[in-house]
Amino acid sequence: MTGVKQRSVLVVLFDGVQSLDVTGPMEVFAGASRAPGVSYGLRTASLDGAPVRATSGLTLMPDGTLADAPAPHTLLVPGGHGTRGAHPELIGWLREHAPRAERLVSVCTGALLLAEAGLLDGHRVTTHWNHCEQLARDHPAVRVDPEPIFVRDGRLATSAGVTAGIDLALALVEEDHGRDLALNIARHLVVFLRRPGNQAQFSAQLSAQTARSEPLREVQHWITQHPDGDLGVDALAARARLSPRHFARAFRAETGTTPGRYVERVRLEHARRLLEDTADGVERVARASGYGTPEAMRRAFVKTLATGPAEYRRRFRGPAPRT
Repeated sequence: MTGVKQRSVLVVLFDGVQSLDVTGPMEVFAGASRAPGVSYGLRTASLDGAPVRATSGLTLMPDGTLADAPAPHTLLVPGGHGTRGAHPELIGWLREHAPRAERLVSVCTGALLLAEAGLLDGHRVTTHWNHCEQLARDHPAVRVDPEPIFVRDGRLATSAGVTAGIDLALALVEEDHGRDLALNIARHLVVFLRRPGNQAQFSAQLSAQTARSEPLREVQHWITQHPDGDLGVDALAARARLSPRHFARAFRAETGTTPGRYVERVRLEHARRLLEDTADGVERVARASGYGTPEAMRRAFVKTLATGPAEYRRRFRGPAPRT
């Protein structure tokens, strides 16, 4: 293609791969390739070139063997149950050939394969939340961050589970060809552009355990329904009919987090949803989310997401509305 710089992408296939780890990023890169002047040469390969069976039962047909695949610009290693077993041949191929790629990417537990090949040592990485502890335990030279949905560390990019691979692929397209193209792809796929990489893998309701006792469960539910209410410990304790001290101790014991931390996460998520889904001005979003002032909300966004509310909205919706 004359005048087009191709950034080839090679996706590694193996039995037990998670199909969405493969197809999600590939749909993003394929969508980008439909734009004028953009080309991602997409190729899939397995060790022997034979079809592989995904965890869902879907059969995937590789384009060829890994041995015959030319060194790509981007090498993508997906995850899935198939990463759990011994893969000496695949690990050996990754150890020898992955360093030749300009960009090395893993989705979900694909990071386990890269770690086995010694390719993550000294790097900050992430993977599916359920395997972060295993990755850190088995590979102490790897700096595992269990919080973000994806992490960039030099030429290395790792992402959390399944759909986070789409977020990472959108980020890579944005890096290569700009925000407008990535936004168009996100709209076509009906996904947001884009969850910031340092957004937590869990929502507040998922990251905190559900309280065992009914009064505390009701308080958790009430917090999510009333982020703009009085959510101080005294008020929440009164709602649970407990003393503030007993409430704070019981809440942490049953949910794994403090009331204040839980409230912070709920308010941040509520503000994010309003910025993503509505045209409300920043001041109105701040009040509705319990921050009181736009500056208080801005500080919370910068602290947790390393970006302000206006920039966060722009990543999802384009230019911010006038207020």
